[in-house]
Amino acid sequence: MTIELPVLITFIAYLALMMGIGLWAYKATDSVDDYILGGRGMGPAVTALSVGASDMSGWLLLGLPGAVYLGGLGEAWIGIGLVFGAWLNWLFVAKRLRVYTQFTDNALTLPDFFEKRFEDNKGILKLVSAVTILVFFTFYASSGMVGGAILFEKVFGLDYTLALLIGSTIIVAYTFVGGFFAVSWTDFFQGCLMLIALLIVPVAIFSLPETQAGLENIDPAMLSMFNENTTLIGFVSLLAWGLGYFGQPHILSRFMAIASPDDIPVSRRIAMGWMLLALVGALATGIAGSLYFAAEPLSNPETVFIHLAHAAFNPWIGGLLIAAILSAIMSTIDSQLLVCSSVITEDFYKKWLRPQATSKELMLVGRIGVLAIAIIAGVVALNPESSVLGLVSYAWAGFGAAFGPVVLLSLFWRGYSRNGAVATIIVGALTVVIWKQLTGHIFDIYEILPGFILATLTGVIVSKMKSPSETIKQQFDSFQAKL
Repeated sequence: MTIELPVLITFIAYLALMMGIGLWAYKATDSVDDYILGGRGMGPAVTALSVGASDMSGWLLLGLPGAVYLGGLGEAWIGIGLVFGAWLNWLFVAKRLRVYTQFTDNALTLPDFFEKRFEDNKGILKLVSAVTILVFFTFYASSGMVGGAILFEKVFGLDYTLALLIGSTIIVAYTFVGGFFAVSWTDFFQGCLMLIALLIVPVAIFSLPETQAGLENIDPAMLSMFNENTTLIGFVSLLAWGLGYFGQPHILSRFMAIASPDDIPVSRRIAMGWMLLALVGALATGIAGSLYFAAEPLSNPETVFIHLAHAAFNPWIGGLLIAAILSAIMSTIDSQLLVCSSVITEDFYKKWLRPQATSKELMLVGRIGVLAIAIIAGVVALNPESSVLGLVSYAWAGFGAAFGPVVLLSLFWRGYSRNGAVATIIVGALTVVIWKQLTGHIFDIYEILPGFILATLTGVIVSKMKSPSETIKQQFDSFQAKL
């Protein structure tokens, strides 16, 4: 694919818009509360699309269409599991987390919330959860950087390493400047562009003669959600992706930032509508690609959306649609970098090094943290053979198993203890790491499922061994009364 001037101009205009939003957000960011959570002032629509865009990432336009391109609609079970998990997360976690984090002395991060929820004056829980976040977000951010590198490599014909450097620099720039305001508002525009692209591209491709001809000879297995390769373990593994939502810090932070708990039902409806349409578009894109490129299969399945956008539209429109991939990638990495920044600022620097640090000092440390994590993630992403879906699945499982049970038990069980929470995080994270190494040798089930189950059981057992203090139980009762 050769670069065309209209595509380049479209890309530059789009990036200028994103940087403009970052500069506007910089002027609106006056405190560390603004930088980390936007002053808890996000509206329902911005919150909804920010959740969706930061959630789906490049996986929605690269990983999922590529998986369907190769394996057919059997891969749709990932999407079904995600939709169900996301809906439950909005329904049971969003309001409770929004109310409880503000109730616990305006906690700005998950580790900060855990510490205040369990009155952990020693800081053990905050330290364990902060380290877990930084480790798994390094892999998660790397997946987005791989996606960005693939995009710039294919569209502009760049060397992979150079493409990785350019894409990462662009993403880091506006996150560094604008913080949560920039991330949320760019996510809003990026979410709109992603949805438009995912609906337009498959419709255009299915209308082409080449695709119509391919429909007559398509393998029926491609259109079946159950085929000869479907196994019970594989089916359960795909559905288990939905468990991950309960523990994703970059998604949960959106719930914490919405202006009012009363806005959550409206935001939920917008978010779920966006998600359903986007997933249908991604599945249709994969099938359209398998038909259109039946005669000349692609060397990299995860580039199917890029090639379809280039094939179906003139360079101006195609450039805008390809920019949607950059939107998906940027909308997730910026959120991940911001969460890492807030952890470094609130949970390490302020907690252990400079408790008396000023707001401006903390914002500076946060911005330096963005650069540091981006560099580490970029090094991990240097391998051009890296898979977007593979890196995402590992990080998603890590967060889902380590934090999902802690969040649920913290919000719903007054008998949950600090030691139980620490044990939950450690067991969940370690299970995912160890199980991942065994996959393909002994166990093939997705590591999030055993991690989630073992972490939950551990948290309950340890908490039963020594229940929390009456003060913590009374705090929980006071929170319940505010719902």
